[in-house]
Amino acid sequence: PVPPFRIGDPTWYVGTAGLSALLVKTDAGAVLIDGGMPQAADMILARMRELGVAPSDLKYILHSHAHADHSGPLAAIQRATGARVVSNAESDALLARGGSADLHFGDEIQFPPLRADRLVLDEEVLELGGMRFTVHFTPGHTPGSISWTWDDTRNRKPLRIAYVDSLSAPGYHLAGNPRYPHIVDDYRHSVEVVRALPCDVLITPHPDASGWTPANTSAPPPQPMTCADYATRAATRLDEQLKAEEAKH
Repeated sequence: PVPPFRIGDPTWYVGTAGLSALLVKTDAGAVLIDGGMPQAADMILARMRELGVAPSDLKYILHSHAHADHSGPLAAIQRATGARVVSNAESDALLARGGSADLHFGDEIQFPPLRADRLVLDEEVLELGGMRFTVHFTPGHTPGSISWTWDDTRNRKPLRIAYVDSLSAPGYHLAGNPRYPHIVDDYRHSVEVVRALPCDVLITPHPDASGWTPANTSAPPPQPMTCADYATRAATRLDEQLKAEEAKH
């Protein structure tokens, strides 16, 4: 655990040292993005209370992708708050399975299942209390991976925040994967989507993927990694992983 700290004027980091969770406070209620592991539910609810957000104040729960280390506590938080879970059709199916029969990990990363209350389309905007959250489909890490952008402020100056999903492929079978035949095309598409995002501050589900560690700092670094840099690094890793697969065969 790390103490909550401010990213933008209404946006707070409420996750742990290695797994991001963001709370955005508005005059009409709050929005939670991701939660970490299943056992983090009570911690997230406690962080909300510390920041003056009662359970009933949480209106929406957003997420990046349906793996246990990011969506793990969302079912418990939804039950405790009554907040509406927002997802897309691909991730909704994965959330409902609670991680079972995962494309790459089988039944190794299960978590309490949940269903979405609202399904969004690519580039759709979710509004609450004057804040506008734009959804960007960035499939690859999972078929339903989602990134979010919103216009924030810091010290009342404009700040564009991008919460960008993982672009990694940890141990994945990429070329010719029979369960996900277009996975490489999806990754390449998502890389270009991320490269073009409005992005003054980049936050990723694993903070160290974008170059900072909450355990060692009270905020993202003064010169955080850009979305373009993140995309370029992901494209390089993807090419290297594909070459390694080819070499094995």
